Amino acid sequence: MDWIFDTIVSPDVDYQQAAFQKQSQLTKPEGSLGDLESLAIRLAAMQQTHTPTLERLSVSVFASDHGIANENVSAFPQSVSVEMVKNFSNGGAAVNVLSRFMQADFEVVDVGLLQDLSLPMVQTDKLAHGTANFLQMPAMTEVQLHHALNAGKKAIQRALLKKAQLFIGGEMGIGNTTSAAAIACGILKQSPDELVGAGTGVSLQAIQSKITIVGQGLMRHQSHLTSPLSILQHLGGFEIAALVGAYLFAAQNKLPVLVDGFIATTAALVAVKINPQVAHWFFYGHQSKEKGHSLILMALKAKPLLNLSMRLGEASGALVAVPLLQMACKLHNEMATFEQTEINNNNQ
Repeated sequence: MDWIFDTIVSPDVDYQQAAFQKQSQLTKPEGSLGDLESLAIRLAAMQQTHTPTLERLSVSVFASDHGIANENVSAFPQSVSVEMVKNFSNGGAAVNVLSRFMQADFEVVDVGLLQDLSLPMVQTDKLAHGTANFLQMPAMTEVQLHHALNAGKKAIQRALLKKAQLFIGGEMGIGNTTSAAAIACGILKQSPDELVGAGTGVSLQAIQSKITIVGQGLMRHQSHLTSPLSILQHLGGFEIAALVGAYLFAAQNKLPVLVDGFIATTAALVAVKINPQVAHWFFYGHQSKEKGHSLILMALKAKPLLNLSMRLGEASGALVAVPLLQMACKLHNEMATFEQTEINNNNQ
């Protein structure tokens, strides 16, 4: 597993400076396009080009079941995990609609569903059928953790073979907001009251139960919550670990990442704690309505592109934000400069 600690380089400073200079020559008041300018500058530095583009998108949705679901932390039964993966395979989910609209390459990776599936667009890459209940034991063994991290790495390898210019990771697994909240509490040293939310839409009483369950899990594993990997092993889900592995390997290979909502951002938090340099390769698609997301974004000093009160997961919020990145590139590449026109750029 040494690869997860491999060096991550920063985006190219020379291309960043060249893009900044070009922005100052475009026919507009300096800074008037706001964040669209900085997005294009960042992408130019990441892609080492004067004309950044985002035409080839790769979407991987990692799916797994959770032992903690046995504690009734979700409004839906655990069987919904498999049923949603079938829906993904049939093209009927929100992420399918958005991926088609964006002409993105789409796949689902089963990293730990209770049921084995053989379906179109579904890759199987798992060692276990669901994690253990973290109230009783570590959610996964060290071997299982390493396998899930590698499943994320392999998804990026497939994306790189297709020459992807942007990677978006999604997740599916009943109970995974509970697991993500527990991970975030362990890393940020925050109370479950601050990070546990409604997830699939449970009642206020059920949220209080989730808060208690997360607190009990943190107490049970307290002596092991000493590193991001150990926190992930004891409290996490296979799909969250796969996202962590994907994010790290993408950054190691200079592939920009657009992070989705609460669960995906929790995985990003783990990746940043493993190697802070990974943050240079992240964009954040949106701020989820899930309670703890804003706190995690704040800890990451991350500025999401959108806030539409979404909380679906699946990579849906990130996909909705892609056109903003594409428009930033179009503006950077296609606007005329003052030199090309007769407009006087005297800043008066």
